Amino acid sequence: MDRPVGPVLRMCDEVESVISAIRDDNPDSDIEVIDRGSYIRVQAPGRVRVTETLLQRHLGPAFELRSLQTMLSSFAGRIHTTSEEISWEWATKREGATR
Repeated sequence: MDRPVGPVLRMCDEVESVISAIRDDNPDSDIEVIDRGSYIRVQAPGRVRVTETLLQRHLGPAFELRSLQTMLSSFAGRIHTTSEEISWEWATKREGATR
């Protein structure tokens, strides 16, 4: 896979529902799930996102986006968070870098 980005999730009861939410939020991406036993790497080329709306659809209306951060053991790419979504993107250059 070229330029894989995405979360690395600790193994827990909710992990399959989180993966389903990520797949639903990225219908045009080839989401790859790699099970390493104690953690799951979820990745796609270039960009992956997950919204609170889809997480709540899969995990229940009480699930808050910030709860996902406690499940993250690592990630690949540059992470961006808002009150509605978390996304991981391929960083082509450092922001603010000068030559």
